[in-house]
Amino acid sequence: MKSYIKPFSLALLIIALDQGIKLYIKTHFFLGEEVAVFGNWFLLHFTENNGMAFGFEFAGQYGKLFLSLFRIIAVGGIGYGLAYAIKHRYHHLLITSIALIFAGAIGNIIDSVFYGLLFDYETLLHGRVVDMFYFPLFHTQLPNWFPLWGGEDFVFFRPVFNLADASISVGVAVILIFQKRIFPENQEPEKDVDSL
Repeated sequence: MKSYIKPFSLALLIIALDQGIKLYIKTHFFLGEEVAVFGNWFLLHFTENNGMAFGFEFAGQYGKLFLSLFRIIAVGGIGYGLAYAIKHRYHHLLITSIALIFAGAIGNIIDSVFYGLLFDYETLLHGRVVDMFYFPLFHTQLPNWFPLWGGEDFVFFRPVFNLADASISVGVAVILIFQKRIFPENQEPEKDVDSL
């Protein structure tokens, strides 16, 4: 049972921090308000989106409903995967990564499921995800010869995101970067925790 404590504690900590930040931004900023945290390259910029990480969206109310239901099903699968990985003693980096993805998914589900009801007097499953972290590290104009976007303004990094998005991204990145360590070839499965 002790092996479950650290991953789920990490997930709970991230969820609590994510929701604390979102509730503060939601109740203290007006939509579109921007505050510089560190120069011009780290800003708090309050925005909301109806869709996925980094502001990507599905169109319309049915798209929003589908996305909310999909998130609920997905987080159930991720939670099961986390418990399975712990039980079968998978690599600690994999367990930590799944915990990060699980926490991020729950953090954004809370917004989608409850924020519409709490703040906008709408129904369940129609809330908007609160985003606030904005890192416009540099701003330039693309040269005219650049294909498709020549002459247009270019900002890196443009997407506005939240802690839940970052948690998911870090979890996925760790799995991709350390996949050879996490999934070594010819590794024999260990006994599960319950059989020890």
